Amino acid sequence: MKDGSNGLAGLYIQHRPALVRFLTARTGSAAEAEDVVQEMWLKIGSAPSGPIGHGRAYLYRVAQNLVLDRLRAGRRRAVREQDWANVEQGLRPEGPEPHAEAVAETDLIAREDAARLAEAIDRLPPGAARALRLHKLDGLSHAETAARLGISRKGVEKHMAVAMAHLRRMLDAGELG
Repeated sequence: MKDGSNGLAGLYIQHRPALVRFLTARTGSAAEAEDVVQEMWLKIGSAPSGPIGHGRAYLYRVAQNLVLDRLRAGRRRAVREQDWANVEQGLRPEGPEPHAEAVAETDLIAREDAARLAEAIDRLPPGAARALRLHKLDGLSHAETAARLGISRKGVEKHMAVAMAHLRRMLDAGELG
């Protein structure tokens, strides 16, 4: 089912509580999560939109992107403020490169996300896990994956649907460490 802007707004309203929980976990702040959700609403309402194949996934991607944008903006602001303070005091930056902490934090977040995803993939049914690894991780087409697994292309599509549903449920439900 394709979702246009009206359908997307409906999905937003339907999934708003789950989005707030997702964003609270990402930002560590309920107030920040509410700000991001409000920003999402404004973005959804003002952006011209065509059909969207997976509206719910799109909403979560928008939410994640807004969190990353805010994180980057905060880091840039902190670096600017520190640079300004150093100039005002006539100091040169000392210690680690100003961006090193930001890079380390981003790397930590990425490693945690990758570990959660790997754990979720490990919990998939075997056929779905094999199809997902070949298609998404190894970059094979559905036809190539089907040939490698000795199943039909439709079988690959079914395995992928099962895999994506399981991953979505596990990651959204917070079943993972």
